Amino acid sequence: MSMIPTLARVAASALALAAVVGAQAQPRDLLPSIPRGDIALNLLPVATGLAAPDFAAVAPGDPSRLYVVEQGGQLRVLLNGVLQPGNALDISARMVGSFVPTNANDERGLLGLAFHPDFANAAAPGFRTLYTFNSEPIPAGTSPTYVAPNGATQGYKTVVNEWKMPTLGVVDASSRREVISFGKNANNHNGGTILFGRDGYMYLGLGDGGNANDVGPSHIEPGGNAQNPSTPLGKMLRFDPLNPALTAGSANAVSANGQYRIPTDNMGVGGPVPEQYALGFRNPYRFSVDSGDPGGRIIIADVGQGNIEEINLLVAGGNYGWAIKEGDFLFNRVPGGAAGTGARSPGSPDGLIDPISGTQGTLQYDHQDGISITGGFVYRGDDIPALFGKYVFGDLALRNAPPRVDGRLFYADLETGLISEFLLPSFATAANPGGGLPNGLTVHGFGEDAEGELYALVTNTPASGTGGIVYKLTLAPIPEPATWALWSAGGLLLMARLRRRRAA
Repeated sequence: MSMIPTLARVAASALALAAVVGAQAQPRDLLPSIPRGDIALNLLPVATGLAAPDFAAVAPGDPSRLYVVEQGGQLRVLLNGVLQPGNALDISARMVGSFVPTNANDERGLLGLAFHPDFANAAAPGFRTLYTFNSEPIPAGTSPTYVAPNGATQGYKTVVNEWKMPTLGVVDASSRREVISFGKNANNHNGGTILFGRDGYMYLGLGDGGNANDVGPSHIEPGGNAQNPSTPLGKMLRFDPLNPALTAGSANAVSANGQYRIPTDNMGVGGPVPEQYALGFRNPYRFSVDSGDPGGRIIIADVGQGNIEEINLLVAGGNYGWAIKEGDFLFNRVPGGAAGTGARSPGSPDGLIDPISGTQGTLQYDHQDGISITGGFVYRGDDIPALFGKYVFGDLALRNAPPRVDGRLFYADLETGLISEFLLPSFATAANPGGGLPNGLTVHGFGEDAEGELYALVTNTPASGTGGIVYKLTLAPIPEPATWALWSAGGLLLMARLRRRRAA
C-alpha cells in the first residue's frame, strides 16, 4: 500500500500553515497542569540494588518468573517475587563501544525484551525463543540491515537479536541470531520496545534518528526522516522474526537479509521499507498491548521535542504527524524559522493522527509536568479495582538539569481523555503533600506480570550504579476526607509556587 499521495497532501497542508507556526513564539505553558487523582498507591520494593532497570515481562507458560531488563546488558529474574542471584543473560560485552554505562543520560544499551507467543509450545518454531533490542558496535567489514540515511557516519547499530532458553530462567548465550539492525549516527532516539501483537507479528518502534527537530547529518530533506518512506527511522515496523527456514509454509516474503519475513499487508510492502506499518513518530520509546482488549490494541507513548508528550493508539498505515506536528500542536522544524511548537491544531493538517482524545480531554501534556514520557500498560489486574482499564505510565523526570531527577507516575482514563497523578501517601512530605518518588528517582520503564499487576522500574544512578528499584504497584488506603483536603490544598499551593518559579 503506497502512502506517497497521502504524504504529498499532508506536506502541502503543512506548507500552507508553516507561516502560522513560524510566527509563533515558542510557548512554555501550553496545557493545564496534571492534577492529583483519587487513586492512592503503595509502591512495594520487590527488588533493590539494581542499576538502571528499564522493562520487565513474563514468558508465556511461566507465570512464576518476571524477567527484568537492565540497561547495562543484564537480564535478571524475579522468581515468585524474589530477585535471583546472577543473570539469565548478560550481553554487556556485546555492547562495549555502543553504550557508556557511567552516563545516566545515555539512551542506548539493552532496552527491549519480547518472548515469542509460542514460547511454551514445544511443537512450534517459537518454542523457548525470546528477543532482545539493544545497541552494539558495527563489526568491521559488516553493514547493518538498514544503514543510516545520507551516508552519515554510523557510530553503532541498534539490533533485534534472537535467543533460546532451553532451561527456564537461563538463556543459551551461544544461541544468538541477529534478525534486523539499524545504523545510527546520533546516540539518542533509539526507540526501545519490541513486542508481539495479537496477530503473532513483532512490532518495533524506531525513533527519528536522533538530534533535535528531525534535523541532522542522518536526516533526509525535505521533511525529515519520520515522514519519509525511504527510511525505517521514525516508523513502527512489523515483521515475523522467526528464521524463515522454520516457516516455509508462510505466504509472507522473506526479508532481503534472509533472517525474517514481512507481512503482506504492511503499508511499506512494495516500497524501500517493506517492514513499515505506521509512520510519523519522534521516539516511541515504550508501547504495549492492552491485555484486556479483545482486539489487542497497542498504545504508544511518543517522547516529545520541546513541549508536548503524547499517547497514541496504533492504527495500521497511520501517520502520527512528527515533525509536522507535536501532539495536536503544529511544529516548525525549518532551520532559520522559529523552530518549535506552534499553535494548537487538532485534526489539521488532514491525514495526521492526533493523540487519543476522550469526552473531556486529549492524552498529552506539556513540559511543565515532565520532560520525557515513559509509556506503561493498561491495568488489567485485580489488586487495584479503581485502576482497572486505565493506562498507567510515567515521566522520566520533572527537571532536566543534570542529573535528571524527580520522575512521576500517572494514569490516564482512555474514555475521558484525562490524565491524573497518583497519590503516593507513603512518600508524602510537607513540600509535597500528595507524595512523589523519593531520592530523585527517575522512571525508565514498567512491567506487567502474569496476573496483570504492574511494576514501575526506577533509578537514581546510571547503569554502572546501584540505585535501581523495581516497585510493585499496590493499593494504598484512601486518605480520610480531612487529610485529603489538606493534601489537595497543599498540592495546589505547591503547584502555584512551582509555576511562579518556572515563569521567573
